[in-house]
Amino acid sequence: METSLYLPIKRFLEERGFTVKGEVGGCDLVALSADETPLVVIGELKLSFNLELVLQAVDRAGACDEVWLAARGSVRGNGRERDSRFRNLCRRLGFGMLVVSPAGEVAVLVSPDAPMPRKDPRRRSKLMAEHQRRLGDPAVGGGSRVPIMTAYRQQALACAAAMAAGPQRPRDLRGRAPDAGKILRDNVYGWFARTDRGIYALTPAGFEALVRWPQPAPAPDAPGH
Repeated sequence: METSLYLPIKRFLEERGFTVKGEVGGCDLVALSADETPLVVIGELKLSFNLELVLQAVDRAGACDEVWLAARGSVRGNGRERDSRFRNLCRRLGFGMLVVSPAGEVAVLVSPDAPMPRKDPRRRSKLMAEHQRRLGDPAVGGGSRVPIMTAYRQQALACAAAMAAGPQRPRDLRGRAPDAGKILRDNVYGWFARTDRGIYALTPAGFEALVRWPQPAPAPDAPGH
């Protein structure tokens, strides 16, 4: 599976000073540099280099500064990574190519040195915001059949964990989830139910979510709060 490529590529980019998170904004991975204005890198993973991988990179290019295509090297040594036409196509498009060995070693086949297509500032900003708001790296890049642990879902789970013992007001949850009011009001996942004015309780679906994604017990509020 593509997810088997995620950790080797993540390590490769982290060694170069990037913070890497998987499944951000529809991309297999997004990496941000530590600069004041971060360099935004998108990585797309496939078990082999193919046209679909290039098309994905074309779609992502406007939202970042660099796109890296990553795939496993062909066992017989006759995969697309050996095809000079494929490498030249990526070079002309400005895409980097990374090949991952069976041992998890990553090698650069093509560096993303060519000029990139025109940027899409709105998509770039959304990627950066989701990357920076997400706590840790809860989603393995390359997966497509499981719900993605987005920053929104993380905040919703924090609300649910705090409400497991009883109903709560949005203002009492903002220390754990800054968007608590909107999350409870919109109730995207069906986890919350309004029981009185400004008071919400956890639904059976919310309790099921806590079983699926166990959360640490909420820290007690400081005295006087």
